[in-house]
Amino acid sequence: MSNKIRVVTIIGTRPEIIRLSEVIKALDSDKAFEHILIHTGQNYDYELNQIFFDELGLRAPDYYLNCVGKNLGETIGNAIAKSYDLLQELNPDAVLILGDTNSALCAISAKRLKLPIFHMEAGNRCGDWNVPETINRKIVDHISDINLPYTEHAYANLMKEGIDPKYTFITGSPMLEVLNAQNEKIKASKILEELGLKKEKYIVVSSHREENIDIKKNFKKLMPAINAVAEKYQLPIIFSTHPRTRNRLEKEGFVMNSLIRNLKPLGFLEYVKLQENAMIVLSDSGTLTEESWMRHFPAVLIRTSTERPEGVEAGSIVVSGIETKEIMSAIDVELTKWKFAKCPENYDVTDVSKRVLKIIKEKIEVVNKEIWDK
Repeated sequence: MSNKIRVVTIIGTRPEIIRLSEVIKALDSDKAFEHILIHTGQNYDYELNQIFFDELGLRAPDYYLNCVGKNLGETIGNAIAKSYDLLQELNPDAVLILGDTNSALCAISAKRLKLPIFHMEAGNRCGDWNVPETINRKIVDHISDINLPYTEHAYANLMKEGIDPKYTFITGSPMLEVLNAQNEKIKASKILEELGLKKEKYIVVSSHREENIDIKKNFKKLMPAINAVAEKYQLPIIFSTHPRTRNRLEKEGFVMNSLIRNLKPLGFLEYVKLQENAMIVLSDSGTLTEESWMRHFPAVLIRTSTERPEGVEAGSIVVSGIETKEIMSAIDVELTKWKFAKCPENYDVTDVSKRVLKIIKEKIEVVNKEIWDK
């Protein structure tokens, strides 16, 4: 009989794969653990899934749940139902979940099975219910046994909501450890040459968030703004186009400026290389705030809210909104101030995977005894 700690990690989207990549490797290599990796199948395009396993040097998941249904309700229902059955069968000592996607809602299954839940990226709040992740964050934070916020700010959010500090531990952002691990591959990328681009002579844009793309009035503000940026700066714009965005552009018949190149989602290594060599990056990505400081490039967050205010406070990023005038103004501000940015709180941690494994080892027994009376 094995005395190893059986840990199940649940992933389902590109951000989870990237942010958890070094933690996954650490769990795989630490002899104290039997590590089982479950993929919900929330993202099923190659560009949004398998390419990141390949690039980051990750092994294949042990289980693939194929949760995508005909609509959001069925997809979430499948994730909960299928993860419940599998977790009941596996009976792990702990379940590790990161973030706020629909895959994170598998925490509901773990909770009903009285399995200790460790939740990385806890405590992020933007205060906007139009952001679907806001719902997931509230649910997962409040049912997790051990919450692992990245920053002091996220920790404070949890305390305001009555989360017990005894079961809450700041880890720092895992992104610096990930970027450091992939640094040589990023430097070796030839994506600029492949696309015929010169350093600081192009702009990178990405937008995929539901509130920006699926809400029609917001889409009709944001896309003309991107056209206006191309018109003003007369530089190539590399638009990394998520399937949701691509479908919306086709449905609306929106015509983009000829300087804008609509590309399928790029790999992580290529995209980071493009970002750090761009004149500026405009994106609604959740990790832009972290990556912009860690890889030292100017960035504008094209959203009306953010769950990562640390970067704004440190001056490493500007939140613009989605109107043309707002975005133009934000670009002007960011280009003059970004080099003077300070390190956002808890963004300079390089051993998050080590911290997370230590907490899991130390707190499983505490959770079982104090919460579940096992």
